[in-house]
Amino acid sequence: MHTGKPILVNGKPLGSGRFPTICTPMVGRTREQVLEEVALLVTKQPDLLEWRVDFFQEIGNVAAVVALANEIRRAAGGIPVLFTRRSITEGGEPIPLTEEQVVALIDAVCASRTVELVDFEMNNDPTHIALVRAATQAHGIGLVLSFHNFQSTPSQEVLSQHFAQAQSLGADVAKIAVMPQRLEDVLSVLGATLESSQKLDIPLVSMSMGGYGALTRLFGWAFGSAMGFAVGAAASAPGQVPIEDMNTVLGILQKSMEPKK
Repeated sequence: MHTGKPILVNGKPLGSGRFPTICTPMVGRTREQVLEEVALLVTKQPDLLEWRVDFFQEIGNVAAVVALANEIRRAAGGIPVLFTRRSITEGGEPIPLTEEQVVALIDAVCASRTVELVDFEMNNDPTHIALVRAATQAHGIGLVLSFHNFQSTPSQEVLSQHFAQAQSLGADVAKIAVMPQRLEDVLSVLGATLESSQKLDIPLVSMSMGGYGALTRLFGWAFGSAMGFAVGAAASAPGQVPIEDMNTVLGILQKSMEPKK
């Protein structure tokens, strides 16, 4: 029982239609660490792997990034990959690249067709967003436009505006992640997700972070959030729960919420 739209990859819902789909991050700093993470995560069978390339020490070497993306693809056993460079202004790691170089890196990865989705922040320069949108479209890759606030939670109205902004910029998926200071902030996220999932045409992903935020990670799907991020090897944001716990809670809640015959 939910209002959300599934995330599509190659025209088919992620996770064979399971809602929400479960994504686990990879945050290794070396090639060997990343491949160790892939090997572990494949055994846990998430619906999507997220490669946080801003953690990768060789991010400045385009050839090394593309080569590792190819290795991830081969090791993932058919599990799709989300390619994410999280900017330092939205919680990412410091990297030795300009934004123009980041866009060129994303273009190269898209051209290699080693990933299924790319995440890019919607607060980036509109010209850069348009270039990334063109690169993803040219190679049949989905674009996640995201917004993060690690200090606070904007109002429900502002959060809904961010979802709408992502759609207007050409996103295939809109994502917001914010930090709650009180339980009322969690309600703002859930309310914005429910409202926007009923109005917009694209899938939405939303979460609060930190301790309070665990609530949204476990039942945000009921309000329309199409994806949950769970820890498989190491967390990439505060409040992520282990994938085993998420699968258990989802199973209990979804069984309980099934319409009674």
